[in-house]
Amino acid sequence: MQLVIASPSPYARKARVVLNEKGIAHEIIMDLPWAEGTVAPANNPLGKIPILLTDDGEAIHDSSVIVQYLELVHPEPPLLPTDPAGRLEHRKIEVLADGICDAIVLTALEGNREPELQSVDWVARQRAKIVAGLKRLAELLGDKTWFLDDRMGIADIAAACALGYIGVRAGDIEWRDEHPNLAAFSDRMEARPSFKISAPYSQPIPRFR
Repeated sequence: MQLVIASPSPYARKARVVLNEKGIAHEIIMDLPWAEGTVAPANNPLGKIPILLTDDGEAIHDSSVIVQYLELVHPEPPLLPTDPAGRLEHRKIEVLADGICDAIVLTALEGNREPELQSVDWVARQRAKIVAGLKRLAELLGDKTWFLDDRMGIADIAAACALGYIGVRAGDIEWRDEHPNLAAFSDRMEARPSFKISAPYSQPIPRFR
């Protein structure tokens, strides 16, 4: 398998973590979907990453779909419960975490427009989403080790990837003191080999008009 990623992407990191937690052999293809010569549009008409290229030539895109595919074809170790209600609860937290990442991405892109074109109101709206999302994650985690069940699952991976992304694109958001349970959770997750090997780092975003 091959996974097409951008280095800072929390969505790509989520797929990388799942691949590594399941011990699935894969190759990383680093891409920059904003740049000329990007390989993303050839495998995803939306030109977005991550993209999983399977051994039988199929291209699977969107991190949540990639995670679902990997869970189906490599069920061990399980990262989602078997019962529908439990799977739904994991997915709800995954969507919340991805929504935090979406708001961070939109804020970063707005910040790379020409200064006279940037919208202060738009940035404020996105940052409010980030703050509210973090508050809800902290409430859902409480004093537990894991968000759900008694072991790590997709909810935990998605949440940890979102927390790790804040430092890459929104480092001025001071969340650790306000949500010490999330900070401790993030530290535990970042210590895992699957997170160490997928640590994000910034790639340049071009100036937009």
